[in-house]
Amino acid sequence: MSFNSVDELLAAIQPTDGGREVFDPATGEVVGRAPQATSEELEDAINRAEAAQVAWAKLSHTERSDYLNKAADAIEAASEPLAELLSREQGKPLNGPNARFEVGACAGWLRANAAFEIKPELIVEDDSVRSEMHYDPIGIVGAISPWNWPMMISIWQWAPSLRMGNAIVAKPASSTTLSVLALEAVMNEVLPADVLNVVAANSKVGAAISSHPKIGKVMFTGSTEVGKIVARDAADSIARLTLELGGNDAGIVLPGTDVKSIAEDLFWGAFINTGQTCAAMKRLYVHEDDYDAAVEALVEVAKNMPMGNGLDEQNVLGPLQNKGQYEVVSKLVDAARDSGATILLGGNPEEDQPGYFYPTTLVGDIDNDNPLVAEEQFGPALPIIKYSDLDQAIEWANGVEVGLGSSVWGSDASAAVEVAKRLEAGTTWINGHGGVDPRIPFGGAKSSGYGLEFGDAGLKAVAQPHVITINK
Repeated sequence: MSFNSVDELLAAIQPTDGGREVFDPATGEVVGRAPQATSEELEDAINRAEAAQVAWAKLSHTERSDYLNKAADAIEAASEPLAELLSREQGKPLNGPNARFEVGACAGWLRANAAFEIKPELIVEDDSVRSEMHYDPIGIVGAISPWNWPMMISIWQWAPSLRMGNAIVAKPASSTTLSVLALEAVMNEVLPADVLNVVAANSKVGAAISSHPKIGKVMFTGSTEVGKIVARDAADSIARLTLELGGNDAGIVLPGTDVKSIAEDLFWGAFINTGQTCAAMKRLYVHEDDYDAAVEALVEVAKNMPMGNGLDEQNVLGPLQNKGQYEVVSKLVDAARDSGATILLGGNPEEDQPGYFYPTTLVGDIDNDNPLVAEEQFGPALPIIKYSDLDQAIEWANGVEVGLGSSVWGSDASAAVEVAKRLEAGTTWINGHGGVDPRIPFGGAKSSGYGLEFGDAGLKAVAQPHVITINK
């Protein structure tokens, strides 16, 4: 069937009775009801995935790629109701780099993974031996996704896993379950039965995914604290792991940079998805000679970005997705204000309005050891830190336990690259921040996790390397 409305999507994914109410973080209104899977239902999904994976693995790469392209077609056909449901459940606006963008990225990621070539790699060949590296299916991939980009990060996990011949058992975040179930329903209109299974379980039931003996690979995106639990749980079964964990990304603006010309790019590097992105810029370091100009330019951009209900077409910033995250941001900004930092913009939420809206906030005159700088805020509040010496800025940027992304901004690309080489991060962008590409590998350093996603490396990460050596 074709899904032409949110009501049709909800009819396909809601339980016939019972379930848990899901609320719109912008209005507090009920969006729908999410099922609550039991341990027995999780076990059933794993068993069905195990049975379906055998035939799926026997298909050629071309055949599996054809299925991925058909799934992309199905997503595009249902793109508007998918985006509306995502906006209502997660809170992000339809427009800007938000809900419609996310749904479009799901289709694009599927097509990109379908297009990658995977062939045996010649390792050694001489007169006596030929050795090749092949990449076989692992079996079942357990995919655990977060609430900030629920559809897109799910596809980051699903697309390469399916392409490489694995079946999937996925657990979405409890607060964005409907979005992921809807994505599954659309894709399963064209995929073979039971190769993709979404289990809407709470964290207690879903924890079994990490330790289940039938799951050979676990992909987890979320906090560092939970990532450590996943790693411990996976130890007994020796499941392979890809962990994309928290970040506190630094951006460094090199001395003499025309900050006005990059202000809008700096803004979106920090405030994409209303700041709720692991690889968003969480701290910005600006040289003292350019500081006032940077502050002025960023305030001018930020104050003109409309925030509100995501279904209103003019908005590009939305609410925080949940009350807990709202309280984290509010606490950190209040502590910064109390410490003597300057609230340049925002920092004054309306307590009596519906929804978890925290205003776009810029904070200046702040010390590097302030909690708003040292801790990940994961929301629409950016501290701007003044530096006098570039070595000092690099030391500050590296002075946290996490290292997901980072960025360097300046007119001299070669100078920016030299600074980038000194930053401890999985990715460093030059004159941009957070732009991911399905062709370019992505992963964290330090406590931001390990393992690569995207591109050729991402496909190999969800496959079993298999060396075949022929003695001539």
